[in-house]
Amino acid sequence: MSFEHYLRSGTKLLRCGYTTGSCAALAAAGAAELLLSGNAPPSLSLLTPGGLTVETEAESCRMDGETAVCAVRKDAGDDPDITDGILIEARVRKTKNEIRIDGGRGVGRVTKPGLDQPVGEAAINSVPRQMIRKALEAVCREMDYSGGLEAVITVPEGETVAKRTFNPMLGIEGGISILGTSGIVEPMSERAVVETIALEIRQNAAAGAGRLILTPGNYGMDFLGHELPELGGVARVKCSNFIGEALDLCVLEGIREILLVGHVGKLVKLAGGVMNTHSHMADCRRELFCAHAAICGAGQETCQDLMRQATTDGCLEVLEAAGLRKPVMESLLDEIQRVLERRCADACRVGAVLFSNVHGLLGMTAEAKRMLADWRTRP
Repeated sequence: MSFEHYLRSGTKLLRCGYTTGSCAALAAAGAAELLLSGNAPPSLSLLTPGGLTVETEAESCRMDGETAVCAVRKDAGDDPDITDGILIEARVRKTKNEIRIDGGRGVGRVTKPGLDQPVGEAAINSVPRQMIRKALEAVCREMDYSGGLEAVITVPEGETVAKRTFNPMLGIEGGISILGTSGIVEPMSERAVVETIALEIRQNAAAGAGRLILTPGNYGMDFLGHELPELGGVARVKCSNFIGEALDLCVLEGIREILLVGHVGKLVKLAGGVMNTHSHMADCRRELFCAHAAICGAGQETCQDLMRQATTDGCLEVLEAAGLRKPVMESLLDEIQRVLERRCADACRVGAVLFSNVHGLLGMTAEAKRMLADWRTRP
């Protein structure tokens, strides 16, 4: 039973898939139905938060003593997702009066602060937890059952697959994370994305845009709208993780001034010369914070604390506590500016603005400050 929803990417149609969170919710509902009715459901269906309905068959649905077990196979569609094809299982048993959700074998456990779930909890993110809970509640209503249920999500291949992810580095140990915000996996063809970026830059150049704002995604767009509304008239293009290629395309099309605006979690990688910021390509965020903190006089304890952090916001809090946030950000921004200028080879003006969703504006390179001053005086 294939999930037949497609997205157009350039000239291609790419098939969508569904997340590990959707699989967990489907499996939980199947197990609950078997437990409460005594019958394995012929098929499973779920309305995802993204508004699309996923229908699939259970790979297995059986009783294990007083626990019902149902397994659903992950379908990532045309997305190159390393979890594609793995089984997501739910083990559901009766309890007295509440619904409890936990992770078992193959589901990671959070060991560092700053992630979606607190330390000690299973790495089942908030939206998947809500999806699982709603699926279980729906079966309870249908079966007129007023007791409680415990659902333990397991992933038989989870420990092996997790070794190919950044989970161990983030502080998630023992397996994969159960993820998803829309419940749907939207496939991404890298070449098609770059071609779309190229088309947008080319169109802006053809319309006479001599200056352009590049931002990796929606966070940057939101930041621009809230914090730099005076730049509303400047053309902007979302470049995803392809920062180096977007800069090359701007130079090729004759854009004279480029302002890069993005979240520190992505753009800090530029200080290490990383121009494709996808986590599968490189993740040197902590190392860069640590190196520049050391340059600014941080001691061994602070550097060790930085290397223990799971997120850039965690690194910023460590630096704030050490009184080093401002000098470290200035050091990183200076290096980012050098990397950007080297990539553009003096063919245009280029600068960067970094922010955090928690801390707001973190700083901008010296050239970005000069560019913004010029843009405000000559719109």
